[in-house]
Amino acid sequence: MPLVSFAGGEDGTWRVDRLDAVTGASLPAVRRVDVIEQPLAAVYELAAQSGDWILRGVTSNERYSSREEHHHLAAQQSTLGRQAATCAALIPITKSEEWWKLSQDERRELFEERSHHIAIGQNYLPAIARRLHHGHDLGEPFDFLTWFEYEPRDADAFEDLVARLRATPEWEFVVREVDIRLTRSQD
Repeated sequence: MPLVSFAGGEDGTWRVDRLDAVTGASLPAVRRVDVIEQPLAAVYELAAQSGDWILRGVTSNERYSSREEHHHLAAQQSTLGRQAATCAALIPITKSEEWWKLSQDERRELFEERSHHIAIGQNYLPAIARRLHHGHDLGEPFDFLTWFEYEPRDADAFEDLVARLRATPEWEFVVREVDIRLTRSQD
């Protein structure tokens, strides 16, 4: 399970275009975000030097998708790091204690059978690439960190995707959400 850190500060590959609290407390404003995939000790060293925030998560097994959904997503999903995908979004989310008290099958039922989270997301493939990072089991302040990349021409589609997901029953369990929009730095 690779550890991925999103470091907000004065330096980084991605320029912050906006940082908005959707639900709950925001994060301190920063100018840049860097995506770091390296050993944990190096991440702590970076945090000590920058004095800004670091959000951590691990990529893990897919917890709420069926085998068929997994295969369908894998067949359509674009890779991250595409040259033309100069827009990105980092959306950290924390869910309520009520969410975590539900059993795995109850969360799956809310996630897909009632909210259609996977089905909604599939409508935006392959234009919008994403990778989910889990922070709940690490004791991080955000349970999930979702990283999206897309081309500027797909910005309206991304807005539609986010609006549709936020209108689902699953989002009633979200107690903190920050929406960070970014552009890959050319300088």
